[in-house]
Amino acid sequence: MMEMNIGARRGNNTSSHRKIEMCYIKKVIVFLIVTCGFLAGSLQAQGFITVKGQKIVDSKGIEVYFKGMGLGGWLEPEGYMFGMSSFANSPSQIRNKIEKLVGKTNADTLYSYFQRNFVTEDDIKALHSWGFNLVRLPFHYSILTPPDSPGVYSEIGFSFLDSVVAWCKRWGMYVILDMHCAPGGQSDQTISDYDPSVPSLWQDTLKESRTVEIWKRIASRYYKETAIAGYDLLNEPRWDFPGGDNKPLRDLYVRITRAIRSIDTNHIIYIEGNQYATDFTGLTPPWDPKMVYSFHKYWNQNDQSSIQNYLKLRSAYNIPLWLGESGENSNQWYVDCIKLMQQNDIGWSWWTLKKFNTINSPLNVVETPEYRQLLDYWNGRSSPPSTDAAYNALLEMALKSHFRDCVFQKDVIDAMMRQPYTYATLPFAENVIPGIIYADNYDMGNDRYAYLDSVYQNIGGSPWNNGWSYRNDGVDLEPCLDHPSNGYDVGWISGGEWLKYTVSVVKADTYSVDIRYSSANGGGKLVIQMDSNIVGNVISLPKSGGLQSWATITVNGFYLTEGAHALRLFFITGGFNLNYLMFSSGVNGISQVNGRDFKYEVDNIFPNPSSSSSVIKYTLSSTSHVEIEFFDILGQVVAKVFSGEENPGEHTVIANMGGFPSGIYFCRILINGRINTRKLFLIK
Repeated sequence: MMEMNIGARRGNNTSSHRKIEMCYIKKVIVFLIVTCGFLAGSLQAQGFITVKGQKIVDSKGIEVYFKGMGLGGWLEPEGYMFGMSSFANSPSQIRNKIEKLVGKTNADTLYSYFQRNFVTEDDIKALHSWGFNLVRLPFHYSILTPPDSPGVYSEIGFSFLDSVVAWCKRWGMYVILDMHCAPGGQSDQTISDYDPSVPSLWQDTLKESRTVEIWKRIASRYYKETAIAGYDLLNEPRWDFPGGDNKPLRDLYVRITRAIRSIDTNHIIYIEGNQYATDFTGLTPPWDPKMVYSFHKYWNQNDQSSIQNYLKLRSAYNIPLWLGESGENSNQWYVDCIKLMQQNDIGWSWWTLKKFNTINSPLNVVETPEYRQLLDYWNGRSSPPSTDAAYNALLEMALKSHFRDCVFQKDVIDAMMRQPYTYATLPFAENVIPGIIYADNYDMGNDRYAYLDSVYQNIGGSPWNNGWSYRNDGVDLEPCLDHPSNGYDVGWISGGEWLKYTVSVVKADTYSVDIRYSSANGGGKLVIQMDSNIVGNVISLPKSGGLQSWATITVNGFYLTEGAHALRLFFITGGFNLNYLMFSSGVNGISQVNGRDFKYEVDNIFPNPSSSSSVIKYTLSSTSHVEIEFFDILGQVVAKVFSGEENPGEHTVIANMGGFPSGIYFCRILINGRINTRKLFLIK
């Protein structure tokens, strides 16, 4: 993985988000298993993966199309994955920082907890359920052999590889072993654990020989293992060799291949080019019949020209290609890249499964306040913590990295496994009218189908999401200080952008809409569209006093029919943030009972805001059945105030809300089955 520095603050996901995510997982598991067509344990039963011309195939000659995920950060920590990029990038730098703070013995214990939690069988099971069939397993050579003890190998280190192979075998997935950090470092970047004060891999023949021996040892251990789809010899070499012909790289590759083939003639050899796996100069022609050229792709356009040189390589030498690493971008970039690979019959593996405080990996390890304080110290912004405080902060994060405690970024998986094959959108959350529709809960889908955002990908240094929170689309989301909120708002809104929501209208009625927004200077304008019809007029949003100073503008007279609808918000001009739209039913109405019209009126609740009791008044023209109950902002019933028959005339009901915490509540008044909703602000 190329080095990158993402400096934006990240937000945390809410518990309601987690509930929706679990529901989503259950719904997509069946679809993905059926469409991907693989069942646990069935893949390896067909023997070793091999090559046939330009294709990767099973032992029966049937093409195997890889949809893979890298397990980055586990056996080769990289600083940016843990919020450390400003002071520690390489695995050794990270280890030194931790040892200096808590001591070697405590550091050993912390690493042990981390390694037992960051990747477990639960992660492999989840990858299988989401539709992946391959794991790329990166490792630091020192996991397998101590740096100062050539020829000595660690059974504990190999047990990590053994476990992943066993889990993948159990869940019908393949594994590609990837030496991410070779002795001395195969690149001049920290991702290879390169230390400029000591000779690199290319400056020390003993280190080259040791690299060969490590691969020979790996081959001797796994040469019979059908779950392994091959060996990725060196991750992203980057070295300016004299003459620029990559001859030293080719020579080492050939030596490693020969050492492996002295024991293992079964597995594919994956060869990455120089310069972050992009330059294959001098690495042709292929020197082994079971060889694949593996390129990496980051931060460029997803068009045919971006991979044309690799396609020429495949055609010229009749050899398969594999996109061994890609990712670290927006959902739409993921969609377009995977489409491009599919169109050109190139399997892929993404980077990476999980990171601390991320939006663009499938799993997010949420940082604790204590860990954030520790990062502040390392960044020179706070005083040093005690040894115990530092140890406990790191231990908690090691434990929280387990799959069960991660936040599932369902939009990332949807972008990778569904959206490349359809323009249909899916609800991100349940949006019910009457009720609150949070602006950040727009549908999942392709750009221009679920949303339109002016900047939606990184193809040369620009961020695709200014807020770096909640979701991984181009739509800019940020932590929200308003109340109520689901934790986030839509910010950095520009004219011409729009958002789409799948909504469910419970009852046909005339609704009012409270638009909760913030604006420093005013001038924002939007329109609301329901299905193909613009509803109402252009809505102007005056200044509220700041981008986190929130105000409400109410628009009346929206008649909506019952059922599912597509609601779109079109932003004519920007310069404002958006928290939510709250739909409430009309003040009065006309309905029928036994075929006869009756009229009713429902007054607004007063006092409002209230600190304890509130009065609800309504007038009936005929005997009617009335039900009154209160809901919280999550849609849970918190109080049933009245249920029964009422005679014609004016009626008053007092709701005692003194026992409930401050917040927004919704009073639902059903009159002969007709729903009327009022909001109540409770302030203690």
